[in-house]
Amino acid sequence: MNGFEQEIYTWYLTYKRDLPWRHTTDPYKIWISEIILQQTRVAQGINYYKRFIEEFPTVFDLADASEDEILKLWQGLGYYSRARNLHFTAKQIVNQFNGVFPRDFKTILSLKGIGNYTASAIASIAFDLPHAALDGNIIRVISRYFGITAPVDTEKGISEIQKIASELIPDKNAGFHNQALMEFGAIQCIPKKPECNLCPLMETCFAAVNNLVGQIPFKSKKVKQSTRYFYYYIVENKDDILMEKRTENDIWKNLYQFPLIEKEKELSDQEIFALEMPFISNESVRFRSVSDTVKHVLTHQTIYARFIHIETGEIVSFNKNIFRVNKKDIYKFAVSKLLERSLKKLYLEEN
Repeated sequence: MNGFEQEIYTWYLTYKRDLPWRHTTDPYKIWISEIILQQTRVAQGINYYKRFIEEFPTVFDLADASEDEILKLWQGLGYYSRARNLHFTAKQIVNQFNGVFPRDFKTILSLKGIGNYTASAIASIAFDLPHAALDGNIIRVISRYFGITAPVDTEKGISEIQKIASELIPDKNAGFHNQALMEFGAIQCIPKKPECNLCPLMETCFAAVNNLVGQIPFKSKKVKQSTRYFYYYIVENKDDILMEKRTENDIWKNLYQFPLIEKEKELSDQEIFALEMPFISNESVRFRSVSDTVKHVLTHQTIYARFIHIETGEIVSFNKNIFRVNKKDIYKFAVSKLLERSLKKLYLEEN
């Protein structure tokens, strides 16, 4: 063991957070925690993890659940393909492995929704197998300490970091090792403005010594953003309201929403009033209001949404993905964070 590892282990034993998934080596629970924590802050993920384990304490419970149940419980976490993959893989574990989570690294890696990092985390924490996990925190720690200048969003950069990480992983206590490095990156060696003066590695860290902490890890690409314009229709008919299920291979697949018309540009109020609505007859509607624009930023796209609140005397036609529900039941459906937030501010509170 060299000084780098020893300093991080000592730091970890002093400063590690008391997180619920650190009290188990059950691969099912570790898997759930790792999938939740992808693209999710730990503070937000804790309550989701607790609710998930309470609702689905075993892989059999998760496999037996409906997709709607899982998506509703997942609501607000985003990246809903994670939840759909969880459901698919739970069924796979039950059907192919009799409900026993596989111990072999390659088999774990073959499961849907599990990449190299997640497989390494499960293998090391649950089964003490010496596989180096490489999440964003560990990538940042290794890049800064060892002075990796190749961009971390390239094959060359990741290959260099993986080589170092694999050399560092011990034959025993691999889970402890991976968690220590992850925690160090999450709390001490944070992305922006880390307190290097409090870091036990400051004097031997390449980035700190060379005043490059703000630049490392290097990235070669910028995320491309697209802009989309969503026009949601809150269509009421007495006590009923229309809902739509998203079924295309797009964001929020299999979540629910109000009937939606998407346009390539922002529309004026007059243009909105003139739109053809394929799910109802334009002749039988009364426009109650049109909301201000709501901006919703995702990783690769920015959505500008408006909500058109209308009443109709009769539903003339609607496709199989658009259906009536009682207004009081609307909160039972899994919806996007954009819709969840907007529901609290919009018209349904009036009813």
